[in-house]
Amino acid sequence: MARLLLIEQDLTWQEHLEKAVSPDHRLICCSRTVELPSCLRDNNYHLILLSLPETQRQDRFKVLRQIKRITPHTPVVVISEVREPKVIVETIREGAFDFIIRPFQREEILLSIERALENRELKNEIDYLRHEQDIIYDFDAIIARSPAMKRTIAMLRKFSQADSTILLTGETGTGKSFLSGAVHFNSRRRRRPFIKINCANIPEGLLESELFGHEKGAFTGANKTRIGRLEQGNGGTVFLDEIGEMSQGLQARLLRVLEEKSFERVGGNKTIHSDVRIICATNRDPEKQVEEGKFREDLYYRINILRVHLPPLRERVECIEPLAHSLLEKICRDLKKRIEGFSPEVIEAFKGYVWPGNIRQLANTIERAVILEETPFIQMENTVLGEHLLKKGGGMDSDPPPPLSIKAREKEIIIKALEESLWVQKDAARLLGTTPRALNYKIKKFGISHPRWRKNR
Repeated sequence: MARLLLIEQDLTWQEHLEKAVSPDHRLICCSRTVELPSCLRDNNYHLILLSLPETQRQDRFKVLRQIKRITPHTPVVVISEVREPKVIVETIREGAFDFIIRPFQREEILLSIERALENRELKNEIDYLRHEQDIIYDFDAIIARSPAMKRTIAMLRKFSQADSTILLTGETGTGKSFLSGAVHFNSRRRRRPFIKINCANIPEGLLESELFGHEKGAFTGANKTRIGRLEQGNGGTVFLDEIGEMSQGLQARLLRVLEEKSFERVGGNKTIHSDVRIICATNRDPEKQVEEGKFREDLYYRINILRVHLPPLRERVECIEPLAHSLLEKICRDLKKRIEGFSPEVIEAFKGYVWPGNIRQLANTIERAVILEETPFIQMENTVLGEHLLKKGGGMDSDPPPPLSIKAREKEIIIKALEESLWVQKDAARLLGTTPRALNYKIKKFGISHPRWRKNR
């Protein structure tokens, strides 16, 4: 159901249009143009119906121009008794999406509204894809050479055709965000909004408003009504990254969204219905969080319907070389540099590296090397991969591998990076090619501590 704003002074036509569009859409009327600016700024409308005066005046398009200036992306359908082709053409030139002549049939106005809404959604999708630059959410374009990754992609292909909640698990940097986009753009919801929210990057109070929206005056600083992301995503997909960081209070509200497709804005009592598909992701162990009482058990069972675990890069060695070449091509294009590839030593080192930061770390390592490199091929001296960060048996070290598990080896690498960085976590994260937040999670996971830290974060 779309929110439509009708700008019409004639009460009879207001009633007629309200009957025409209900129950498919919700119509809000504005009869005084003096109130229009505040009405447009305080609300988020999907479409505007504007009554154009019949009398010829120089300011005939004044209101239309005002609308396009305040909310340029909202489509406007003009309704008028005027039948002159010159006026109709001029109205379209001023930015109107369509021109409906009164009197009209109900089917005619509904068709115009649906066309305008579809055009709006298409523009939103184009703008999103432009923002993502050359990202193409095509399963066939995803590099999946290892058996584990091939199984993962095959599973996601099937899940994209369903409409159930998906839970993506895996370490930071394994591609959960990208694959959530692939699921959306290969689903029946592809023409509807795709919205990403990182629950770890937004404080709890702001996250509640971000998700559910708020009413004007709901809290200090709420000087206007805000439409939440769940409402904006109606008909589409909402990706909740790092859902394990969400507070239990918000978890309870999210559970209701999953069960009833409804919620209230912060400070409001009006129930809002929104048909969204939820895709969740976490780099934590959700079962362990449930056992520790940090994650609601009922919500866990509700999101754990279609679960997919993304293997870390060190467990899909077959993907490293083609991934490196793909990233190199993109980075060179962005930096406007011409580099043909990698030296054999670099490829060998890449394959023998643990990659605690996964694909994100690989991309950061290649970007730094591209900036430094002055030859046609990336050389070993321009990659930040010291011997102590290479797995035994890979790269420059030919000794036999030690009897250590992957987790033990990863912990050892992190400790060595911390030692080299004098136990400054920010510097160690830079050395490892990962984010301080991801490193902090690993430090907690492995129980790493140091006397100089006031507390083991």
